[in-house]
Amino acid sequence: MVFFRYILGVLMVSAMIVGCTAVDEIDRDKAPLVLHPASFGDMPGWADDDHGAVMTAFLRSCERILRRSPADRFGPDGIGGTYGDWHDLCRAAQTTDPAQARQFFESAFRPHLATFDGKEEKGLFTGYYEAALNGSLTRRDAYQYPLHKRPDDLVMVDLGEFRDSLRGQRVAGRVTDGRLRPYEDRAAIIGGNWPHDDDDHVLVWTDDPIGAFFLQIQGSGRITLDDGDVMRVGYAGQNGHVYYAIGRALVQRGYLAQEDVSMQSIRAWLEDHPDQADEIMNTNPSYVFFRALDGAGPVGGEGLPLTPGRSLAIDRSRMPYGLPVWVDIAHPLAEEPPIRRLMVAQDTGGAIRGAVRGDFFWGHGAEAEDLAGRMRSQGRYWLLLPAHL
Repeated sequence: MVFFRYILGVLMVSAMIVGCTAVDEIDRDKAPLVLHPASFGDMPGWADDDHGAVMTAFLRSCERILRRSPADRFGPDGIGGTYGDWHDLCRAAQTTDPAQARQFFESAFRPHLATFDGKEEKGLFTGYYEAALNGSLTRRDAYQYPLHKRPDDLVMVDLGEFRDSLRGQRVAGRVTDGRLRPYEDRAAIIGGNWPHDDDDHVLVWTDDPIGAFFLQIQGSGRITLDDGDVMRVGYAGQNGHVYYAIGRALVQRGYLAQEDVSMQSIRAWLEDHPDQADEIMNTNPSYVFFRALDGAGPVGGEGLPLTPGRSLAIDRSRMPYGLPVWVDIAHPLAEEPPIRRLMVAQDTGGAIRGAVRGDFFWGHGAEAEDLAGRMRSQGRYWLLLPAHL
């Protein structure tokens, strides 16, 4: 999300037992990604997908891929070879008729089942969406809750640019006396206890503090302004503090049962307890800054517009952006069949960690919000890597 966005779609990280391997045998945040060669026939539902529907997302990633040096490694430890290995594939994709998309992927790629250290293939999949709020460009009446612009003194560092072993890890802060120091946390920023508590650093004012909080988690949204115009906003930066799921805080304090936690139940609790809402929301020290977006959107961490139902947020320390991924995920509605389709890794998020871990982008609107809020599903995926590697 986002990175685009800071995502974001996770409200609670729960331990899950999948298959016959006990959870305590695997540290799911740290277990290495181990791939097992597979065939297209091993992926349930492959023949039934509308493969042409993913081409828009894949071609967007190809535009970025084709700008990279052929010698650059494609992903952590060169999991996908080099960018040069992808250039011919992307050029071929640009001339592929969507009706022939399945044949293109089957000839150009080979699937590999992703596992936690070779021991477990099922992981957690959550959902996110493009949020909706009302807002005003001036502070007035009910519009008292700001979405802040990225401040000039915020320094964000991709540690992977300095050490290969730190790929996918980031920090942020403010330079003071020649050293990078931690930035203010969410409580300080919301409370006005930081150097930029002025209207010049506000992008837009909203009338819903809880909605603004959830927009922080989603990382992008549409603001319907008081003059009828619509402003699309997206991730512009993050204060460097580690994301904490407030659903966990509500469970630990006995306010919600673990099995009842969802975006809907968390929002309802916050709305029903306005005197405690700020304290609970501030248990998450992370704070996201926004910018106005033009054109198609929202924009993901890859810097490209996301495609509803076809863009997936992944752990960038395990795999690269632009990778086609076949997913087999339980639907958030129990009565619906599993989600089995080809997606593209185009986003990431603060809570998206692990070898088998994804955040499914549902798009915009009430249905997308409902499904994203309910989604905490078991699933697995296969990575599609160039066939000639």
